[in-house]
Amino acid sequence: MFSKKILKDKLPHPLKIILRHIRYCIYNKYDIELAFWRSRLKIDHGTFSNTLYQKLMLAMAEEPDDSFLEDKIIADFGCGPRGSLCWAKSARLRFGIDVLADRYAEEFRDNIVTHNMAYIKSTETVIPLPNNIIDVMFTLNAIDHVDNFPVICAEIIRIIKPGGLLIASFNLEESVSKAEPQILNEQIIKEQLLNFFKIVSYRITTKNSKNIYEPFFSGKLDYQTGQEGILWVKAVKK
Repeated sequence: MFSKKILKDKLPHPLKIILRHIRYCIYNKYDIELAFWRSRLKIDHGTFSNTLYQKLMLAMAEEPDDSFLEDKIIADFGCGPRGSLCWAKSARLRFGIDVLADRYAEEFRDNIVTHNMAYIKSTETVIPLPNNIIDVMFTLNAIDHVDNFPVICAEIIRIIKPGGLLIASFNLEESVSKAEPQILNEQIIKEQLLNFFKIVSYRITTKNSKNIYEPFFSGKLDYQTGQEGILWVKAVKK
């Protein structure tokens, strides 16, 4: 593709931004997301690295290790193809839920089959799992990629067991893009999702351009409504 070749050349940053916007206009959301994962695989030298997820997801859960997942059925909504739940070895079942799960299987087969988790293809309106099946649902900056936020929130609520956990990271106030059609804020997230849960932990910070998660680890959280930020929530389904 011409855009990929040009972006590999060391062009001035403003021109790269312009070319990226042109590319977003030409390609659909799924093509853009697959292109991202192809580039990630190249960076990882042909084998997806998933070591970062353990530290990150345990920090989101405010847990020291994976013992809280023992014998649980867990899932990651918007998981990508990297094996985001491979670290959670104490869980009974691990589901990666993603609208591109079938494409990941086709393009990244050699990686996917080595992950100790099952990939489930979601649609933009239905997660094909029974009611009240998931004990712990993770989602990491993925739900702003969906086309219909209220519908997918209802599906996530439906498949989590009463008393089950939602452990989520949300991007706040980010501009709409082809791959991320939702602009999320605290009010929308509460109305469509969190009002169905009892909040255990609620942490929010301004987005740090160098290391977006660093404030959660340092405890130096600072946020003003309307800013681009990141929200971490741990909550129990009512």
